[in-house]
Amino acid sequence: MAKAKKEVTLHRSIGYILAVCGVLGLLAASVLMVEKIAILKDPNYVPSCNLNPIISCGSVMKTDQASAFGVSNSIIGIIGFSVVATIGFAILAGAQFKRWFWLGLQVGTIFGVGFSMWLFYQGIYVIGAICPYCALIWVVSVALFWYVLLYNLRIGHIKVNAKVKKLASFVQNHHGNILLIWFSIMFLIILTHFWYYWSTLI
Repeated sequence: MAKAKKEVTLHRSIGYILAVCGVLGLLAASVLMVEKIAILKDPNYVPSCNLNPIISCGSVMKTDQASAFGVSNSIIGIIGFSVVATIGFAILAGAQFKRWFWLGLQVGTIFGVGFSMWLFYQGIYVIGAICPYCALIWVVSVALFWYVLLYNLRIGHIKVNAKVKKLASFVQNHHGNILLIWFSIMFLIILTHFWYYWSTLI
């Protein structure tokens, strides 16, 4: 009985996580799409998220990386986050999904976090600018990957041996701290790489 209640709690938690992250990602991708269209109509248009030389959507939108697969990354984001949000709300409404569905979602979150971390690297080290809406998508993508992974491990959708189970148990007990460390590393990279600019603001 206790186990059943625990699984219900986990099921509800993942629903909220998917719904909230999906909506946030969808909003960010939608704003980026609107700004992208404005730039295409008027090359001189200054996006609302151009705050300074470093935090600048316009600098990012005009690069090849902004259309990594031949179409605007915003379109991919709108589609992907719409799916995630829909799944989240469906779970909150009582929907249940098969193991293969969760494994498919896991693959999707792996692609999402991998693509986001590649864009993070490109923005910092190649383009030399940060899009705040993109940064929100990076955070959301990491959170989605992390908690879908933890859910699949806890429920047993991803099978692991005894040795990995110990590691998985440790990770689940410290999931918040590990996620905080991940975000802290990203923040420190941004802080140190662009310190030449941040230091002028002090």
